[in-house]
Amino acid sequence: MTAAREDEELSRLAGLHGVATSYSPAPDRTVAVSASAVVAALAALGVDASTPDAVRTALAERERELRARLLPPTVVQWTGAQEPPAAFAALPPGTRLRVETEQGEERDGIEGLPTGVHRVSATAPDGRTGHAHLIVAPDRLPAPATRSYGLLVQLYSLLSRRSWGMGDLGDLAELAGWAGRTAGAGFVQVNPLHAAVPGTPTDPSPYRPSSRRFPDPVHLRIEEIPEFAHIEDQGRVRALLERAERLRADVLDKGALIDRDAVWELKRQALELVVRVPLGPGRQAAYDAFRAEEGQALEDHATWCALAETHGPDWHGWPEPLRDPRSAETARARAELADRVDFHARLAWLTDGRLRAAQRAARDAGMPVGIVHDLAVGVHPGGADAWAQQDHFAAGMSVGAPPDAFNARGQDWGLPPWRPDRLAASGHAPYRHLLRALFRCAGALRIDHVMGLFRLWWVPRGCPPTEGTYVRYDTDAMLALLLLEASRAGSVVIGEDLGTVEPGVRETLQRRGVLGTSVLWFERDWEGDSRPLPPERWRADCLATATTHDLPPTAARLTGDHVDLRDSLGLLTRPAAEERAEATADTAEWLALLGSLGLLDCPAAGPPGSDEEAEIQGVYRFLLRTPARLIGVWLPDGVGDRRPQNLPGTWDQYPNWRLPIADAEGRPVPLEDLTASPRLRALLAALREGGPA
Repeated sequence: MTAAREDEELSRLAGLHGVATSYSPAPDRTVAVSASAVVAALAALGVDASTPDAVRTALAERERELRARLLPPTVVQWTGAQEPPAAFAALPPGTRLRVETEQGEERDGIEGLPTGVHRVSATAPDGRTGHAHLIVAPDRLPAPATRSYGLLVQLYSLLSRRSWGMGDLGDLAELAGWAGRTAGAGFVQVNPLHAAVPGTPTDPSPYRPSSRRFPDPVHLRIEEIPEFAHIEDQGRVRALLERAERLRADVLDKGALIDRDAVWELKRQALELVVRVPLGPGRQAAYDAFRAEEGQALEDHATWCALAETHGPDWHGWPEPLRDPRSAETARARAELADRVDFHARLAWLTDGRLRAAQRAARDAGMPVGIVHDLAVGVHPGGADAWAQQDHFAAGMSVGAPPDAFNARGQDWGLPPWRPDRLAASGHAPYRHLLRALFRCAGALRIDHVMGLFRLWWVPRGCPPTEGTYVRYDTDAMLALLLLEASRAGSVVIGEDLGTVEPGVRETLQRRGVLGTSVLWFERDWEGDSRPLPPERWRADCLATATTHDLPPTAARLTGDHVDLRDSLGLLTRPAAEERAEATADTAEWLALLGSLGLLDCPAAGPPGSDEEAEIQGVYRFLLRTPARLIGVWLPDGVGDRRPQNLPGTWDQYPNWRLPIADAEGRPVPLEDLTASPRLRALLAALREGGPA
């Protein structure tokens, strides 16, 4: 057999399993994927393609399987569709359909089904049978009820004079109450609050959590837990509060970095005391209901946390029997550690309750949206989700990104991807339950790297990111479940669709009512003269912002400080003078557009950044001129903070995820001073007066 025939068969096999053999980083360019990457991705999906004979065998088996099956594992029916799903239309004439609805009813046929995830059985005239998960979902989410602006903040950075060394859910509720009532804000968007991997030092990135399903108790305001007031050992309580005050003062008054590990150690000691206080009857009933509702997922999460205390935070290094969440040894360990399992389950319940309280505070303050939570793209390979759901994850693979104009080496994020075949076979159960848990506390959900609902770049372990390939997911199913759970919660969905986006993705998301993300500095007429895009040409279905946690604050962009920072850390790939000249020209073009629109109260005669406060106000007034449904204000912009919260390309060279909000001189600004800041109040007044028309 010729090499060309072997390549063609491998390509056919890959296509039948959703594995790409090439990709297009630009409309006029196609890049072939290495055969080794394709073989590795297929192996992670349980398909042997290691030799030409193995490829032929696997191809024949897959084609035979597809011919024989009546239904795919998952079928989507959009409520507004005029025709039945293609999978049903392709059934042999006379096939009988029987449905068990999510509500437990038995029905013949698929007409008039309520929204939900149902089980459908097909029986063909020749006796063949098939089964599928049937997702009935609204075909589009409604647009936000009103146009509004809101605040974007990394919660850990938002310290008050009451928090224990990092921002917490009490601070979030206070900020939401103030912003809604006094500033007319419609939402507050925060970083992912997922449970972190324990251990010292903890990975500070909120985008590499242990679990996305359960929140991190480090965000609790301990004093707001009802049982805290009834702790008997008040001497221990006073000592803990004194240590908390020192942690807070170190950050706010002495310039120390946020020390999440120290904060967690202190809160853990306090929570050990809290859980010794018996719950009252009503609280006990609520806790019992939470454990029943969360079921096996919560038991697994709490068991992993308990085992990690003994065996370390990476389950791959545990004794062999404990690596299997369903083994007899794990069941015995769960029973032996019942007190610790209960402790961690209780913390998940307490944190869930305070998350709901923050959303209530936001809505009570008049916010039409409330708290916008952030869904990270994946989880830590050694954490709780990867242990409990390991049958759903692709072994030996990591999520990343191919080379592009900004990173010639590509990216490896160190996050194991879900297997699309296992997701489909389970009716996407882990994803569905994750969404349900998040929407329970959210007025809106931001989905990091929303392109992952379509495809993800898989990098084989031990290989550079350039040696990866795209693996496709069941986009209809992923979107249908997203719309189903969002509609049930009455929530908005925002997709982070920045960077290289596959053609058709933004159009599909817009058609389904998922908002995109537009950042001012990237909005140029790339198909024309590359000039800044006038406000009327921006898309409406988006969250429009001036910056993000991975980008320079607006003050740094205006002054060029971001170039100096990257230069000092050796991150520039060109001479610093060239970078500064380009950055200055870029900023000048934007300020010229703002000035021509009359958005600068006092147009500066000097260079960009010489009238910084007026220019920042002009930037946000410009965003109000766009048709964007949501306008996001980076909270540190309100006090002139120049430091990015995360500087991509750095690890220990820069204090990523550990900086409190600070003023233009780098002095930390606590929540109480932040809300009293004349500069922030003037910025928000400009937005409020501009009016979300």
